[in-house]
Amino acid sequence: MVDKPQENETLVIPSVLPLLPVRDVVVFPYMILPLFVGREVSIQAVDEALAKDRLIFVAAQRDVNEEEPSAEGVYRVGTVATIMRMLKLADGRVKVLVQGLAKARILEVVQQRPSMVVRIEQIPEQESKGDPLEVEALVRNVREQMRKIASVGKNVSADLLMVMENMNEPGRLADLIASNLGFSIEEAQKVLEILEPISRLRRVHELLNKEVQVLTMQARIESQVRDEMTKGQKEQFLREQMRAIRHELGEADDKFQEIQELREKIQAAKMPPEVEKEADKQVSRLDQMHPESAEAAIVRTYLDWLIEIPWSKSTEDTLDLKKAKQILDEDHFDLEKVKERILDYLAVHKLKEKMKGPILCFVGPPGVGKTSLGRSIARAMGRKFVRISLGGIRDEAEIRGHRRTYVGAMPGRIVQGIKQAGSNNPVFMMDEVDKIGADFRGDPSAALLEALDPEQNFAFSDHYLNLPFDLSNVMFILTANLLDPIPAALRDRMEVIHLSGYTPLEKVQITKRWLVPRQLKENGLIEGQLRITDSAIHDAIFLYTREAGLRNLEREIGTLCRKVARRVAEGGTGPFLLNRKSLTKYLGVPKFLPEEEREEGEVGVATGLAWTEFGGEVLYIEATTVKGKGNLTITGSLGEVMKESAQAAVSYARSRARNLNIDPDFFEKSDIHIHVPAGAIPKDGPSAGVVMATAIISAITKVPVRSDVAMTGEITLRGRVLPIGGLKEKSLAALRANIRILLAPHQNAKDLEDIPIYVRKRIDFRLVKHMDEILEVALVQPHEEKESGQGASVPPQKAKPAADRPREKLLQRGV
Repeated sequence: MVDKPQENETLVIPSVLPLLPVRDVVVFPYMILPLFVGREVSIQAVDEALAKDRLIFVAAQRDVNEEEPSAEGVYRVGTVATIMRMLKLADGRVKVLVQGLAKARILEVVQQRPSMVVRIEQIPEQESKGDPLEVEALVRNVREQMRKIASVGKNVSADLLMVMENMNEPGRLADLIASNLGFSIEEAQKVLEILEPISRLRRVHELLNKEVQVLTMQARIESQVRDEMTKGQKEQFLREQMRAIRHELGEADDKFQEIQELREKIQAAKMPPEVEKEADKQVSRLDQMHPESAEAAIVRTYLDWLIEIPWSKSTEDTLDLKKAKQILDEDHFDLEKVKERILDYLAVHKLKEKMKGPILCFVGPPGVGKTSLGRSIARAMGRKFVRISLGGIRDEAEIRGHRRTYVGAMPGRIVQGIKQAGSNNPVFMMDEVDKIGADFRGDPSAALLEALDPEQNFAFSDHYLNLPFDLSNVMFILTANLLDPIPAALRDRMEVIHLSGYTPLEKVQITKRWLVPRQLKENGLIEGQLRITDSAIHDAIFLYTREAGLRNLEREIGTLCRKVARRVAEGGTGPFLLNRKSLTKYLGVPKFLPEEEREEGEVGVATGLAWTEFGGEVLYIEATTVKGKGNLTITGSLGEVMKESAQAAVSYARSRARNLNIDPDFFEKSDIHIHVPAGAIPKDGPSAGVVMATAIISAITKVPVRSDVAMTGEITLRGRVLPIGGLKEKSLAALRANIRILLAPHQNAKDLEDIPIYVRKRIDFRLVKHMDEILEVALVQPHEEKESGQGASVPPQKAKPAADRPREKLLQRGV
C-alpha cells in the first residue's frame, strides 16, 4: 500500500522504542501495510507501543525460520512505524496496520523480556546531489522499466503506477518501488540500507532490469508450451480424420479393435454395476488418449486387472460330508478338532446356501501340518487353494496395494491371490501371521483387519482398484507358531484352533502312511525296494529327532531313501530292509540320548515340564544347600517370572518348616542354589513353581525325588497349585521321558480330554490342589526307602486320588 507524503511535517522520534521483528517483509518509510503478530514477545511490544505514543521500531529477521530471534538475529537498520489500527484475532494473534515514518539504526538492546526494547538513532534522509539531467534520465528509465514489467504480466496496481508518475524524488521513488514489487528480503534490506538517494535508485534500476529479463524469459517459455499444446491438439484432430478415412475404406483400426475387445471383455466379466461403470469410464478415457502415451499404458493395465479378477466366478462346494471326511482322513492323521470344524461348516452350508466364510487361525509349532491342512481343506470342499506368506512384511501396501499414482503400482497380495485362484471363493491361506512387521510405511496387521472382519470384508477396498470387492465368500485360514505376537484386534477376528505336537504313535503312523511313500517317490525309488521296520521308525523318532512336528523326521527318512537310492544306482537290486540295527549305519550315531541321570531318584533334583513353540520339553531342576547366610542363588538363564516363582517356592518352604521338622535357623545359616540345566537357552514362565519347591524341600530334608514323577503348576505362598497351559504338549514330553506319574493342577482337569487315550493309559495323571499333595507323591516314602534303598526309582503306587487324601497328612522329615 502506498501513501502520498505529507510535506512540512516535523517528526520527533523517541530514542528508546519497542522492537517488532518481522519475517517476510522489509518496511520502508511512508509504507502502509498490515502485519500479523503471533509471538508473545512481539504482542507485548505492540501492547507497550499502544500504551505510549503508538510508535514501534520494525526490523526484518535475518533467518525467517527462527522463532525467537535475539538482537543479533535482526538487521540493525529498520523503520520507525506508527500503529494506525489494531485487531485481536480469535486464534490469539494480533493484526496491526502500521505506517513507516523514518529510517533508524539500532544502537543497543535495552530490554529482552517481556518485550524487546532497543535504543535507536534516527537516520535523516539525505539530499540528492548530482547532475539534474542524469537524475531525470534515471527516473524516466525506472518508470519505463515499471511499465514494461506491468506489460509482460507482472501484477502491478494502477495506484502504484499513478503515484510513481507524480513522484520525482529519487530516494522516495526507490523506496516506493522496492516496497511494492516483491523483492527478496536480502535485496530489499540492501536497498533500505543505502542512504544516498541516487545510489539507492540506481540499485532499484538494476533489480528492475533483472526482473524484466526474467519475466520476458518466462513469457517465452509459456508461449512455447502453448504452441506445443496446439500442435498436440492438431495431431489428435488429424488422427481422428485418418481413423474416419480408414473406416470409410474398410481398413482395420488397431486402436478401434482394442477398444471394442475391451468392451466385450467387460461385458463377459459380469462385473458389479459400479465396477462396470468405472471400467466403461476408463475405456472411454483410453479411447481419447494417444496409444503410445504413458498414461494410456497405466489405464490399459488397470483395465486388464478389472477384467481378469473373478468378480462373479466361483466354484461349487462339495457338500457330500462323507466324501469330505474321507478326503480329510486320507491326507491327515488325527487332528479331529479341525476336521470337525470343516465338516460343521459344510453341514451348515448344505442347509443354508448363502453364508459367510469362516476365518480360522491354526496355531502350533513348526512341522505339525498347518499349511498342508489348508490344501486338504480346499480339496475336501472342492475349492481353489491359494497361499501367501506374511512373514517379514512391513509395508501396508503389500496387503492393500499401491495407489495408481505411483510408478509400477499394483494390487495387494489379497487381490493378486484372488486373481491367481480364478474364483471369488477360494481357500485363502496366509502363513506366518505372527511374524508381520511394521515400520514407517504402515502396519500390515492393521490392514488385515478389514479383510478378516466378516462385517466389513463384503466391501474390501484395494488401493489400486479403488473399488469394493466381496471377500465374504472366501475361507481365510491363517497360520502362526505363537499367538502372543498377533495384535489383539486381529486375534479377535479369528477362530483360533491350536494344533499340538504329534505323539510318538501318531508319528509312526504318519511316517508309514505319508512320509515314507513321499520320500520314495522324491528319491526315484519304487514301492518294494525299501522297507523300514516299526522299530527303526521308532528309533528314528526318539534318537534322531526332538521336535513337535515332522520336518526333521522327514529329513531323516529322506536320508535313508537317498542312501538306498545310491546302492540301487551302484547296481544293488534289493529289496532293502532297514531295522533298528542298521539304522546307525545310515544315519550315524544317535543325536539324542535318554537322560541317564534320572534313572534313579536323587536328592534335590525334580522333574518339571515346559511348553515351547516346538512342543513340550522335560526340565530337570536342581537344588542344593550349602553353609552360608541365607542367600538364594538362581542360575540357568531364567526370566523374571521364573525367578519370582523360585522366590515363592523358597518362601513356601520356610513357611512349612515346622511341619517338615526343619530347623528354624536353617534358612539363616544356609544358602540355597537353584539351577536349571541348558543354561544357554532362555526359560521363563510360572509353571515350574511346584518343581522348584519340591527340589528345594528335597535338598533340605535329604529325601530323594522319585524319577518317574513329573509335575507342573504355579505355586502360591500358601502352597496352592494354580492352573497352567500346554498340558497336552507337556504330557507328550513326559511320555517321551518315560514318566509314569504326572502331577498337574486340579483346575486343568478340563484339558485331559485333549490328551490321547493311549497317553492317559501309559501315564497316571494325578490332579492336585495343594503343594502338600505333590510332596506326598513325589518324595520317596519311608517304606519305599527300606524296600528299594535310598534314592532308588520305584514304580508308581496306586494311591488314592488327591481329593481323598486329607491335607493334615504332611511329611515329617528331619534335616
